[in-house]
Amino acid sequence: MSYTVIGPTTTRTFRVLWMLEELGQSYDRLTHAPQSDALRQFNPAGKVPVLLDGDAVLTDSTAIMHYLADKHSGLTYPAGTLDRARQDGFTHFILDEMDATLWTAARHTFVLPSDKRVPEVKQSLKWEFARAVDELMRRKGDAPFLMGDKMTVPDILATHCGSWAIAAGFPLENGDFRAYAKPLRSRPAYLRASAT
Repeated sequence: MSYTVIGPTTTRTFRVLWMLEELGQSYDRLTHAPQSDALRQFNPAGKVPVLLDGDAVLTDSTAIMHYLADKHSGLTYPAGTLDRARQDGFTHFILDEMDATLWTAARHTFVLPSDKRVPEVKQSLKWEFARAVDELMRRKGDAPFLMGDKMTVPDILATHCGSWAIAAGFPLENGDFRAYAKPLRSRPAYLRASAT
């Protein structure tokens, strides 16, 4: 079985690539840019990532990751379990409090038309992001991963958000977060995904 992943590595596409590498799944790559005509052939909204699984076209990085995790029984707990509910709680917290903050900053930096941008909002977003990181680490506790001893989908999301924050010029001052993310960014699957 082989998938096709569409989108540049510098976008949320990286999450899907890392996920596939962790699961040991083969895939092909198309690096179509967001909003390009080539990409719109697969996703008329012009957004990445896109995952092709046979004739199926899947969008949204987190939806793709959950699909792959459930399909291949990896990096997740079974649906309907308390552990899955807790895992989903981490996922939604990261998306609501970290990813959304970074995306809002990006929108006011280069995504929105220039006359719709409010650059001043970025200072408050940096403050919000730092608070979210502190809360994530409080919830995590002393375990190596968010869910304890098992790496799951939210670990990929949180680590990716940390890398995105650094690239966006957000100060990442929480030492616990840096210590948590460093070994994740050193994983062979992460490094392979980075090289694609």
